[in-house]
Amino acid sequence: MSKPRVSTLVGGAFVALTLAATVASVGLESSIGASRRAHDGLEAGWVSGLAGLALAVPGGLMMRRVPRNAVAWILCLSGLHWALDGTAVAWVAYATAQARMPAGAAEAYWVYQRVGAGLLLWLPLLLLCYPDGRLPRGRWRWAALASLGATAVLPLTLLFVPARIAEAMNDGPEPAAVRGLSIDLLSLPLPDGAWQVLLRVGYAALPLSMLIPFAVVFRRYRRAEGLARTRMRWLLWAGVVDVLVMLSSLVLPQSWLSAGLFAAIAVTAFAVTAGVLWPQLLDIDRLLGGTVLYGTLATIVVIVDAVILALVTTLLGDRGAALVGLLVVLLVYGPLRNRLWLLVQRVVLGRRHDPYRIISGLAEQLERSDSPEHQLLAVARSVAEAFRSPYVAVEVHRTGGQALLAEFGTAPAATQTLPITYRAETVGRLILATGGFRAALSPRDERLLADVVRQAAAAARSSYLAAELQVSRERLVGAREEERRRVRRDLHDGLGPALGGVALRIDTARNLLRADAGRNVLPADAAPADAMLKQARDDVAAALADVRRLVHDLRPPALDDVGLAGAVGQLAERLRGPRLAVQVTADLPADLPAAVEVAAYRIASEALTNVTKHANAASCVVRLTADGQALVVEVTDDGAGIAPGTPSGVGLVSLRERAAELGGRCEIECPASGGTVVRARLPLAGAAVSS
Repeated sequence: MSKPRVSTLVGGAFVALTLAATVASVGLESSIGASRRAHDGLEAGWVSGLAGLALAVPGGLMMRRVPRNAVAWILCLSGLHWALDGTAVAWVAYATAQARMPAGAAEAYWVYQRVGAGLLLWLPLLLLCYPDGRLPRGRWRWAALASLGATAVLPLTLLFVPARIAEAMNDGPEPAAVRGLSIDLLSLPLPDGAWQVLLRVGYAALPLSMLIPFAVVFRRYRRAEGLARTRMRWLLWAGVVDVLVMLSSLVLPQSWLSAGLFAAIAVTAFAVTAGVLWPQLLDIDRLLGGTVLYGTLATIVVIVDAVILALVTTLLGDRGAALVGLLVVLLVYGPLRNRLWLLVQRVVLGRRHDPYRIISGLAEQLERSDSPEHQLLAVARSVAEAFRSPYVAVEVHRTGGQALLAEFGTAPAATQTLPITYRAETVGRLILATGGFRAALSPRDERLLADVVRQAAAAARSSYLAAELQVSRERLVGAREEERRRVRRDLHDGLGPALGGVALRIDTARNLLRADAGRNVLPADAAPADAMLKQARDDVAAALADVRRLVHDLRPPALDDVGLAGAVGQLAERLRGPRLAVQVTADLPADLPAAVEVAAYRIASEALTNVTKHANAASCVVRLTADGQALVVEVTDDGAGIAPGTPSGVGLVSLRERAAELGGRCEIECPASGGTVVRARLPLAGAAVSS
């Protein structure tokens, strides 16, 4: 017979024996009256039997698959032990309920009381051997053996200690139904003082002996990687469930304790089996995170419920008052309970449960953002706040293989990446921190994140394209003005003088005709030639006038003659009068871009024109300053200002349009002190055009 066949039979035998013991305990329990069973003070044997089955069945499965793993033997043996302990207490309950006590009651009670104490050994042994079935190596092995020895002190002592000494050290008396049963089946000739010392040492060593198994599990978890770490996380999940069960026992009725014990044992057995045989059966990170999250939330809310109900009941006193208190809790606290749940959920998890608030909050932040970089940062901040994530990064692809990245928080060692798609195209990625229950994302969370970030990324990308368009517009405007300056220079310095020279040569030709004739009146044969020369002279003069008009329209000549400050000064001089004092101050660099010069001149000209036509002001100040990044044009007057609600005219709209062409802005304010302030900020970098 092959070895797998033997292991299968051994595992099946353990399961069969455990099942038989459980069936026996259930049969014995069902034969006892419920009223009698409720007052005998003994535990329910069928609960231990079910707990044994919850251990033995996974153990038998592991025995078939990995018979050499000690964890399989631990589960099988502990399951059978639990079932036999349940059968023993069920037999004791059955025997004490009979008019004539059958044989074996004392022996069964000894098994339940004394051998049952050995159940304390299985948990530390399981922790020390999981997941490979071997004790730790080196000095940790000796520590593990010492821990098991300390755990065994109490069970071994209870096997031989006299009943009178054990009862004297117990917190409460034995149940009345078993007081006549003698359980001194084994004894050792030791003085009472020695037994008392051993019992004290055993009880004291019991909690301390668990420190080494927990330390071994922690050490293995820290050192584990890959699949081994996944196996350890299964055990961690079982520990979380056990802790939640213990916490719930503090507020739930005593009748629920048996169910809680069974649930804790069953979950532990399942987690251990899954961790050894199928570590990737489920997404353990998501399962662990969800268990911690919702278990914590439920525990907090239940504790608050119990505390409020207890306080109201204590304050109101008697039963009638307790009923009133219950009604108060239901009517007053009940409506607030949902809000409490949402509050705790928001503190722990953020606002992922409220998509509307996430979307509206993101929209509000996007409205306050004026650049793609700020918009992506707003997206990262919104996601971090909504999901309580310590780190969020949003990356959007740009043209030319570049990427725009916005980060919120400090980047951890481990991250997870989610793609950002828009119109079936991957436009970027979302980077989140991993680790911790808050980082666990459900499929609903991932869909919400994808929707939020996709729309926000599309908005950011649109803003980026708009910004690129604005940059292109600024370059076009700058190039246009530079070209206009070049064309004006060519017309002014080339074509204009050339046409003037042609006009002079025509005048010279006409003068020569008269000189040749020797008289003021031309002969008949020379008159047609003079008429043609006169027409040519008039045509050249008209062309020269057109050139001068074109030169002026292309670019104000004063900008090239006296510069921006001088040109604005000439404007001020023409508008200055007895009723209006205009002052111009300037602090400008020598080489301003042509587009900036023209825009600043036009804005100052339009603003001064508005002052003279509408402001009824006594003084006006024009300030031209540059800070290295932008040219600031500020026109301030002390006139009547602009009445609230007055629609913007063509002049005011043109001011804003000229500034917007260069990527700048123009603001028009009417301060409380009176007057009007026109302030335009024109970027210098965008308007500069490289040659």
